[in-house]
Amino acid sequence: MTALKNILLALIPVFVAVDAIGELPIFVSLTERLEERERSKIIAQSMLTALCLAVAFVLLGKLVFKLLNITVSDFMVAGGAILFCLAIVDIINPVKKRRLPGSELGAVPIGTPLIVGPAVLTTSMIVITRYGPTATLISVVVNILFAGLVFKSSGALIRILGDSGTRALSKIISLLLAAIAVMMVRRGIFNMIAEGARL
Repeated sequence: MTALKNILLALIPVFVAVDAIGELPIFVSLTERLEERERSKIIAQSMLTALCLAVAFVLLGKLVFKLLNITVSDFMVAGGAILFCLAIVDIINPVKKRRLPGSELGAVPIGTPLIVGPAVLTTSMIVITRYGPTATLISVVVNILFAGLVFKSSGALIRILGDSGTRALSKIISLLLAAIAVMMVRRGIFNMIAEGARL
């Protein structure tokens, strides 16, 4: 029961960080001139890229911290600050520039940084300290698969939500991301104070 609870709790911040629905208009603008078979190939390539990057970061992130002598508290404050900046930029200026499709479109920019970017990597490292590597890996994989499903259903979802609905939903998700960022900075600072008191 505890393991299931940890997975569910880990799913939420990663879901907010991935923001698959908010990224939907960007995906559509990047792939609108492609045929269905080419679009499916790009979605598969993007999911593979995102999975490899996220899993590698989750598994090796702590080792990198140790080599660089970085604490989790340091990363929480720095990561929270970056997440907050990303969220504010998305809220104020949600319009992204288009890019002409290319052979590596699935890997860059869709796989990274669209699906797995700084927000997802930062959130994953915070989630792993709270809910463990298993729950984090499962939540990352599930959210990346969900992003692939959203992109696969892009035509129908855009028709249902409309451009204004998609933009509004994206701003709400960005606001939630900003709140999570503030929480991360707050906890990071409290952890630093607690660690200093123990010295």
